[in-house]
Amino acid sequence: MANRRQFIGAALGSTVATLLPNLGIANNNFSVNPTIVKPKRLKKGDTIGLIAPGYAIQPSILEEAKKTLKSMGFKPYHTDRIIGNYGYLSNTDEERAKDVNEMFADPKIDGILCARGGYGCTRIMHMIDYECIKENPKTFIGFSDITALLNGIHQETGLITFHGPVGSTLNDPYSIKQLEKVIMFPTEQLEIQNNKILKPEFTTNPEYERYTITKGIATGKVVGGSLTLINALIGTPHEIDFTDAIVCIEDVEEAPYRIDRMLTQLIEGKTFKKAAGILFGVCAGCNESTNPISFTLKEVIIDRIRPLGIPAAYGMSFGHVENNFTFPIGISAKMDARKMSFQLLEKAVL
Repeated sequence: MANRRQFIGAALGSTVATLLPNLGIANNNFSVNPTIVKPKRLKKGDTIGLIAPGYAIQPSILEEAKKTLKSMGFKPYHTDRIIGNYGYLSNTDEERAKDVNEMFADPKIDGILCARGGYGCTRIMHMIDYECIKENPKTFIGFSDITALLNGIHQETGLITFHGPVGSTLNDPYSIKQLEKVIMFPTEQLEIQNNKILKPEFTTNPEYERYTITKGIATGKVVGGSLTLINALIGTPHEIDFTDAIVCIEDVEEAPYRIDRMLTQLIEGKTFKKAAGILFGVCAGCNESTNPISFTLKEVIIDRIRPLGIPAAYGMSFGHVENNFTFPIGISAKMDARKMSFQLLEKAVL
């Protein structure tokens, strides 16, 4: 995940251009709003299917993810497709898509957790069986490059998906507790609590600073995830409609000028200026630059976002960080930029 940028530039542009003509089954009409579909809540004893829809996963990390799921009371399951490599991908496009489709179709699988992120999800979005997902709604969890699938599946099916830890990052008490609150023990109007920053290396790191960009309160449907992947969807059938939405954004190891470029692209796009509110997680490793006269990450974000006049804040506990809370894509939520608060206004699972 952390080194995504090194290969995304070379691979993504040519790949998406190649796939676009074949994406006829996907929905590129912002006016279409599928009926919201909520998956059933997970409980101890449920079987969780592990998939790697993008980058390859090391066997030791896969085993660690299975161990964590067992400690949470779940039964982990995966097919042989997750093991091995196809270049930097976990398997061929066809096999990775088949793993996604079969996990949704299999009645023995109660929920699906991406074992890791990493490039590759945009290559298979035209191969996903969205009708099968509609007929077999399940919790689907991940972040980073999984952003493409989280938002695309929601657009196509109305299924609430979950931006939360992947298998390789789940072994953290805060992340586990926040995930369980959303998918196992949901309550009406759940207040998502930021983690307390205690470690000295984080309290002095400007990337972890929490600050209000523009004061205000906003309500809206939650969308977003990785800034890089949000941008990668622009011009495709799964471009995100930000109208009246609360947009959650994070990224990792992107220099300030790259964050500037991606935010500028969003601002100049169709709907970003129509967002109800904007919440940034922690953009880890994004304050570093080889340019001695570079703007800081904070300067870039304030310069790009404040003129929009949209309630916005930076530094929430999600992203490529140790403590990563879960938020549902497609659920109504409320934010207060001054108080740095984020509240789900309804249960995300049945």
